[in-house]
Order: sequence, then C-alpha cells, then structure tokens
Amino acid sequence: MFNIDQILKALQTDPNTQRTAVTGAAGLAAGMLLSGGGFGKMAESAVKVGAVAAVGGLAYKAWQSYQQTQPGAQQAPQPSQDAFIPAATDAHGQEELGRTLVRAMIAAAKADGRIDGDEKEAIFTKLETMTLSAEEKAWVFDELSTPLDINAVVARADTPEHAIEIYAASLVAITADTATERAYLDTLASKLRLDAGIVAEIHKAAGEKPPEAVASAAPFAYTPNASNV
Repeated sequence: MFNIDQILKALQTDPNTQRTAVTGAAGLAAGMLLSGGGFGKMAESAVKVGAVAAVGGLAYKAWQSYQQTQPGAQQAPQPSQDAFIPAATDAHGQEELGRTLVRAMIAAAKADGRIDGDEKEAIFTKLETMTLSAEEKAWVFDELSTPLDINAVVARADTPEHAIEIYAASLVAITADTATERAYLDTLASKLRLDAGIVAEIHKAAGEKPPEAVASAAPFAYTPNASNV
C-alpha cells in the first residue's frame, strides 16, 4: 500500500510555504479551522489523522454546510462520511483516494509554475532519503515530470464526493493568490461540474477567500495526456 502521508511529506520542501493537505486541511479534520498561521500545530494533527482523512474531513464539512442551504435537504438522502473517507479497513479505497488527491495537489502546484526544475530536484533528493518503495518513488517522479493535465485530474472523480475532495485538495495545495491559480481552480470546478455553492463552502471550510470570477483572466491552458489517467 502506498504511504500517501510520507509522499506528501516528501513534497514539502519549503517549510515556510507548506500549504498541502498535510498542513492545511488536516487541521480542520482534527477539529481546527484554517485561519492562517499555526501550521506547525496543524501538521502535528495531520500525522494523527492522515492526509486522506484530512481532505475527506474538509470536503465532508463543506458538503454538510452546502446541504443545509438546499430546499428539502432534510428529506433528501445524505451521503455518509464513508463516501468521503474510506474506512480504515478499506486499504484499496484509501490508496486510490490518496493517489487521486496527491495527483490533484501536484497538478495545482504546477498550474502556476511552482514546481520548477530546482523544486523537482529538491523533492527527488528528499524522496531518496525516505522509506518509500521503488514503486512509490517512481510514481511520484512520473507525476512531477509529466505535463500538467487537468483532464487526468478530473477523470479520477468517479463520484460526486470525490469531485469535491479533488477540488478541496487542489485548493489547499496552493495559495490561490494569482490570476493563473484562480483560473485553474475555476476551470477545475467547471470540469468537475461543481455547483458554485459547494465551491464556496469548500473555500469557507478551508479558511480561504470565496472564489472570484476570473472571466477577465486568460483561459487556463492545459495539455491532455491520456497516460496520466
């Protein structure tokens, strides 16, 4: 089974700008809201709950808040938390969702050119020092080296719940303070077919500013690559 938490730890090469599910979303999953700062404490919580549970917790909270605003929400069937966070006994589900979320975070980081050659080299060097299998390291190498493919990220959304988690993971992986990053998230939400209301709730749950219209920004460019799926 892939050690998703160790992989995410390896991706954190800059302790001053750590902004991934291991630092951000995990705090919320442990019962803390993201409000800026305090990332060290949040990272400690991530170690306890795990990255998959962290993003799942954030997405589930956003979904619950969103449902409360919908007409007839009390009568409509509600997904259980298991739809967002696979049971501890579901090793396959945990691994597949973990891969999906890591891929989403790497893609989001690529969107604004944050993963350049030097950053990749730093990650590769860190990976070599960690107790990961050759298969795990090769998988990360491939994800970092392949061209950004937003369609491959979207293709992993096999359920509405996973679509919400993919967006949540992408959001906490970047600061979303540039036009390019905002355009990427806007494009991602559209391709995932996420309602504006649930997108707003994800931002709220993550302690981020509400999404803004990016109509004035240049369309986000991506390169389809079927091998990434």
